Amino acid sequence: MTRRQALLAGAAGVLAAAQKPPSRLSFAGYIWQNYASREKKPLTELLDELFATAPYGGFENLELSNPFFEPALKDRVIALIRSHGLSLPSIYVGGPTHEKQLADKTIARALELGALCKQFKCAAIVNNPGSSKAPKGRKTDDELAVQAESLNRMGRALAENGFQLRMHHHTVEMEEDAREWRHILGNTDPKYVTACIDLELVHKGGMKPTALLREAGSRVTELHLRNKKKDTPLESFEDGDIDYYEIAATLKELNLKPLLVVELAYHSDTLVTRPLKDDIRMSRMYAQRVFSL
Repeated sequence: MTRRQALLAGAAGVLAAAQKPPSRLSFAGYIWQNYASREKKPLTELLDELFATAPYGGFENLELSNPFFEPALKDRVIALIRSHGLSLPSIYVGGPTHEKQLADKTIARALELGALCKQFKCAAIVNNPGSSKAPKGRKTDDELAVQAESLNRMGRALAENGFQLRMHHHTVEMEEDAREWRHILGNTDPKYVTACIDLELVHKGGMKPTALLREAGSRVTELHLRNKKKDTPLESFEDGDIDYYEIAATLKELNLKPLLVVELAYHSDTLVTRPLKDDIRMSRMYAQRVFSL
C-alpha cells in the first residue's frame, strides 16, 4: 500500500466511524443501586467502581434514574459520565401523574433533568406511573382520567423541549388484564406518549410480552431487558423463563427498533456467582446475539 492509499484508507475509516449509527443498546444503572445495597455501602462511596463497569462491559449508553441526580451525587455523576465518554439517550424520571399537583412536580423534574442531560445526547424521558394510596395501588377511574390528561400534557411539554416521553410500568399496571396500562395506551396521544415495556414485569404480571408488543405497535420506543426463573431475576441477561428470541423475532416482524436497555436486578434470592462487571459484559454479549446487533 502506498502512502496515498494509506491516507485514503485512514480517511475512509474516520468517515465510516462518523457515520456509524448510534448504538441501540443501553445499560440501566438500577443494578448499581442493588449492588450498593448488597455491599451495605452508600452509593456515593462506590460511584467510581460502578461507572467503570459500563465501558468494561462494552456499553456506550446508560439510563440513569432520579437518585443519581440528587445534590449529593449529581456533580460526580456528571463528571464520571463525561470521563468515560458515555451517552444518556434516555433517563428515568419517576413520579406520579394521577393528581394534578403531583403531576406538575413530575413534569417540572422531567424537564429539569432532561435539560441537564441534553449534553449527553439525552432525547427521551422514561416515566413510571406513581402509586395510588388505594388498596393494592388500584387507581380509580377518575385518577386514571387525570393521569392520561397529565401524560398528554407532559408529553407535549417534553416534545417542545426536544424530548420524547416513554411510559414505563411495574406489575400493578398489568393487573386486571393490564387495566391501567391499556387505559394509558387508549387515552393518550400517540404523538406525545410512547411505550417503554419492561418485559420481565409483563411476564410476572401474567401477560404475554409479545401480545403487548403487538398491541402497542409503533408506540414501542424502548424495552427493558432481563430474565428470570420462576419469580427470581437472574444475575445477568441470559436464557430463562422468557423467550427473548421470540421477542426479537416479533420486533423484526413488526419492523420495530426500540432502544434496548439491559436492566439487571439483584433480588434477595438472586444467585450471584460472578463479579458485577462480568455479569454486565455477559449481558451485553447475550443481547447482541439475541437481537442481532
